[in-house]
Amino acid sequence: MPLSEADFLRQVIDLAELYHWRYVHFRPAQTTRGWRTPVQGPLGKGWPDLILVRGDRLMAVELKAEAGRITPEQIEVMNILDEAGFETAFWRPSHFDQIQEALR
Repeated sequence: MPLSEADFLRQVIDLAELYHWRYVHFRPAQTTRGWRTPVQGPLGKGWPDLILVRGDRLMAVELKAEAGRITPEQIEVMNILDEAGFETAFWRPSHFDQIQEALR
């Protein structure tokens, strides 16, 4: 059974905590119009799943299940954050060895 994006997020957060990263993840909430993540501004639609901070490192990470699709908006936001000096990454469960290395 493939790992869900929610379970994958939990794994990455657990690993980040193990390596003493601070993080933020904005969770969606159910509204009368379905599930929504309240954001405002032109970066909102493609904002990454996790922002991780440790020392002088600042990472923006988009998590996807193996079959998950990366949107053009997500690519655009990650490019903007990369240009601003963030480390950026798109991670899938199959990248777990690379994730461990990045967070060490």
